[in-house]
Amino acid sequence: MGRVVVLGEAARVEGFALGGATVIAAEDRDAVLRAWANLGDEVAGVVLTTNASTALDGAPAPHDQILTVVMPP
Repeated sequence: MGRVVVLGEAARVEGFALGGATVIAAEDRDAVLRAWANLGDEVAGVVLTTNASTALDGAPAPHDQILTVVMPP
């Protein structure tokens, strides 16, 4: 079973840790891109904030079997 990562601005993602998700706070485009590139093969799903999704526009997925969803603004 893969893990779920929540990626984006700290104020929007920190609470997801209470539900067992791995939280990666990334406040700017470079931080989002670094975190995205370093997701391991064990990550099955990523929940992105709107800003993180925008930062990833055009970035290739870290692997073929990853599901992404974007939080509503």
